[in-house]
Amino acid sequence: MSTPLPPAAALRRIAFLLERAREPSYRVQAFRTAAAVVDGLTDEQLDLKIGTNTLKDLKGVGPKTAAVVVQAHKGQVPEYLAKLESDYAEQLPAADDVAAFRAALKGDLHVHSDWSDGGSPIREMAEAAMALGHDYMALTDHSPRLTVANGLTAARLEKQLDVVAELNEELAPFRILTGIECDINVDGSLDQTDELLGRLDVVVASVHSDLRADAKAMTARMLTAVANPHTDVLGHCTGRLVIGRRQRNGTQKPRPESQFDAEAVFSACVEFGTAVEINSRPERLDPPRRLLTLAVELGCEFAIDTDAHAPGQLDWLGNGCERALECGVPVERVVNTRSADDLVTWTAG
Repeated sequence: MSTPLPPAAALRRIAFLLERAREPSYRVQAFRTAAAVVDGLTDEQLDLKIGTNTLKDLKGVGPKTAAVVVQAHKGQVPEYLAKLESDYAEQLPAADDVAAFRAALKGDLHVHSDWSDGGSPIREMAEAAMALGHDYMALTDHSPRLTVANGLTAARLEKQLDVVAELNEELAPFRILTGIECDINVDGSLDQTDELLGRLDVVVASVHSDLRADAKAMTARMLTAVANPHTDVLGHCTGRLVIGRRQRNGTQKPRPESQFDAEAVFSACVEFGTAVEINSRPERLDPPRRLLTLAVELGCEFAIDTDAHAPGQLDWLGNGCERALECGVPVERVVNTRSADDLVTWTAG
């Protein structure tokens, strides 16, 4: 590995390598947990923790993860990471290849703000995306059915469209694409009016309820949603959580994959021009490798997204790029490598 990474990214890279090596899940989770903790620190807070030797006082940071943080913060390649990279060099995409794939992405199509369950205002999310070099981001707050995530009613979504229009005038040439993460109802319909969905630039359709339904019912539900002309991206298709996570309303435990006929669903995505999301959240990493490989073989297009709920999470795209490279996703089949105009032309089609 020739390119040093920021501390949180180095921790996530180690977790990825350990998972690939089929190390025990508790070891993988230790590095993901530490990455999430470090993500929540400013550079000044991290400097103070390192300078006062109090990193290990943080819940979720132990001696091994602390050593990685200190070395990465100094601009070094952590010794533990270098060893893992060497051990698995022939089995994994090189960091430079991941960086090149990441550089091809022009934006992020799955981003939340404090209008639903995100933690920051729209402007703050947009400015963070700009600082990362993005040309655009799609603002995809939740739809009304997901009340636990403060989903947007039709009236609130209309107000948001006005706010986005004003921000786009101020932030140009950066562009906030109007969008929604729309719940897929049990019958496969989308949780918003056709009129409003037709006005949006990007619609990510995701299953958030009845995740333990039998495979036949879940397949029918997803097929109906994928065939909907408003659906542009199928979000986190299995709904799994590989590690637990904290939310406003409490803590969620790890969750297994939903069961469905993946070949039928991915074939429908090809038929109806719906991209399969490669969700980069460390606790999701969805779809799993075997399903991502299947989607590649069937000819799907993809959107590599962060599902970010805070500014620091917008830099998680590298997670998705690693998995894309490992599973043979052609970069030309990733829709967010396109310009904003080309992307909106595609979604409108």
